Amino acid sequence: MMRLRTGVTLMLTAGLMVVAGCGSDDAGQAGGDRTLTIAYQKFGNFVHADNHFIRVKDEFEAVHEDVTVELVPIEAAQNDYFTKLALMHGSESTAPDVMYEDTFMIKSDVDAGYLLPLDEYLDEWDEWDQFFDNAKVAGAGDDGSIYGIPMGTDTRALWYNTELFEQAGIPLPWEPATWEDLLDTARTIQRELPDVVPLNVYSGKPMGEASAMQGFQMLLYGTEDRLYDEETQTWIVGSQGFTDSLEFVQTIFDEGLAPTPQQALDSNMGSTVGAQWLPEGELAIALDGSWLSGVWLETGERAWPEWNDVMAQAPMPTQHGQEPGAVSMSGGWTLAIGAQTKEPELAWEFVKLSLDQPNSLSYNKAASQIAVREDVAEDPEYVEANPSFEFFSGIVDVTHFRPATSDYPQISNEIQVAMESVMTGQQAPDEAAAVYDEAVERIVGADRITGAR
Repeated sequence: MMRLRTGVTLMLTAGLMVVAGCGSDDAGQAGGDRTLTIAYQKFGNFVHADNHFIRVKDEFEAVHEDVTVELVPIEAAQNDYFTKLALMHGSESTAPDVMYEDTFMIKSDVDAGYLLPLDEYLDEWDEWDQFFDNAKVAGAGDDGSIYGIPMGTDTRALWYNTELFEQAGIPLPWEPATWEDLLDTARTIQRELPDVVPLNVYSGKPMGEASAMQGFQMLLYGTEDRLYDEETQTWIVGSQGFTDSLEFVQTIFDEGLAPTPQQALDSNMGSTVGAQWLPEGELAIALDGSWLSGVWLETGERAWPEWNDVMAQAPMPTQHGQEPGAVSMSGGWTLAIGAQTKEPELAWEFVKLSLDQPNSLSYNKAASQIAVREDVAEDPEYVEANPSFEFFSGIVDVTHFRPATSDYPQISNEIQVAMESVMTGQQAPDEAAAVYDEAVERIVGADRITGAR
């Protein structure tokens, strides 16, 4: 995390002070004697968080008349969001009481002293039993304490435009069994529909964790190799799967099957894919998340009533079609309480209200999230809300999770560097993999790596 949190310019700091001071349009109007600040990402596909917290703010202030809930939406792409949130924690005057926290950041933020352990509150919260056990673990620190309460989870797969497939003469439903099947389909799109981008796989540093997780790791976990050995708690280097995954990235960019490197290295790429290219028929296949259809709902960034008639989903295949035949990655966001809060009890009341059954149901529907509460997952209103829920819930059996370690964010950064160097032609896949291996050893130490460099 040190690379993420150092070298920040004075301009960024000044910009943060403006963000932290403004809040949302509705913030600060209740005029209460006590203030509770809520920080979250408001960018691209994350507009649903803004709608959620505006609603919860109104509910909370109606019950707590002496409290003003100040919403602090941070309009920034993922890496910049984490950086700005870290800057907020640097001062008691800007540190948030409650924050939108990605599960992969929890352990490093616990190590940095940013988060408050929630165990004593959870012991008294009877609704905690409604959360699935694997979702609970996602908010745990290395010490076993819980620091984040899950809002929902997700899986990842291939979204494809059936109208474009029909124009290109590709049979439906489409079910690629190997990486080569996927590449061959992209080549057909390129040949038959030259004005359409065949395939998008997020890559490079500007897209941050989207590149590392739903780009690279969706490839790596479809090989015979992994990123981390859970049994020995060591990072794997020198793997053929790592190099093969980079070769896939090289192939799609070298052959023009992907967006141009200039397009792919735009931090707004996630919004471009969901709100522009897919609904406008400019992209045929997107390796993306279960939440994507939330962009197209009436409450989303780009309402598209016809999306379910046009878009279909297929599991991401393993490299050679080997068992289990498909692969997915899962993550999700939590609500956490800042360690510097002066109002821990009040902050916990806000978290509880935000994630009770009605508000969790509302958020999961709007953001197209896989429910982490049993009473939400079984609610007919949730089940019927989105026709893609059944597909994305059905690939949970083949999903994987990022390594739950405090040094993972630094490793993720090195994956992004390797992808970018390959997609831009600066390094061959084996060269980029070797640089990655050296970086991993430098970060974690020689005693925490497995494999030969």
